[in-house]
Amino acid sequence: MPQEIMFWEALVRAQDEEMTNDPLVFCMGEDIGVVGGTYKATTGLYDKYGPERVMDTPISENGYTGLGIGASYLGCRPIIEIMSVNFAWLAMDQIFNTAAKAHYMSGGQLKAPVVIRSPGGTAHQLGAQHSARMEKVFMGVAGLRVVTPSNPKQVYGMLKSAVRCDDPVFIYEHELMYNMKGAVPEDEFFHPLEGSEVTRRGKDVTLFAYNISVHWCLQAAEILASQYQIDAEIVDLYTLSPLDRKGIIESVSKTHRALIIEEAEPAVGVGAEVMAIINEECFYELDAAPVRVSAVNVPIPYNHSLEKAAIPNANDVVKAVLKMFGR
Repeated sequence: MPQEIMFWEALVRAQDEEMTNDPLVFCMGEDIGVVGGTYKATTGLYDKYGPERVMDTPISENGYTGLGIGASYLGCRPIIEIMSVNFAWLAMDQIFNTAAKAHYMSGGQLKAPVVIRSPGGTAHQLGAQHSARMEKVFMGVAGLRVVTPSNPKQVYGMLKSAVRCDDPVFIYEHELMYNMKGAVPEDEFFHPLEGSEVTRRGKDVTLFAYNISVHWCLQAAEILASQYQIDAEIVDLYTLSPLDRKGIIESVSKTHRALIIEEAEPAVGVGAEVMAIINEECFYELDAAPVRVSAVNVPIPYNHSLEKAAIPNANDVVKAVLKMFGR
């Protein structure tokens, strides 16, 4: 029977199971030990496994990320938490040049089975320097897998799969989702690190989304169905690198219309890449031009009203669909 647990509880369970399974799995990051993590994602692990396997680190993202990647070269399987994706800028050299390129540049002699997980997105008045949406940066790096779960079941299964994967995996978690509840099977399972998921089946238009925007689309789809008799399909792009080209093509070929919804700014983003795939593969299937629903291209304001105005929501999705249908 599935259990209703929170997103952060699913993270704790996955890490606990993998650390029990393999003594070479360890966690490291700022405040993950005694405190249990800023978002509770390592609660109880320090008491169970001790400071050698749940390591509180200094405020030095470049340093401890490099340390974890080096350990992965020697056969360990580190789970590195970067407290906020905004701080990942400081570890870019280690992630992009050291982890992502090691296997290729060594002719397959080196592996970097490291998991880097980090919360991001716009939460509640955290200001421009703590509200980054950096998924577009990570998904553009060859050799790095990028996944972004939209519910507790996904994050549980993805983290377990990522720990056992021989490639470096970046797990992008949304800050507003840690207290979200969802059903997670009691039995152990592993979620694929490639592909996408049809969250809602429909025939009139496809809404492509990931993490928090999946939930905006679910709200929008109910409004579109009940008030406007428009049947929307929702595709959860839980893997951003590699994108599920086949799944994108299949859905657009069925509905013949596509919207891509992302919380980030539109330039050089997930929406742009999905639109490129649609235009390359499905151009003659389209009944209307693909549309992006994205954030305003400004640093996220601290002011609450301005913050809300800068990012999209379910109503923006509804408006974009109606405009596509000329209504």
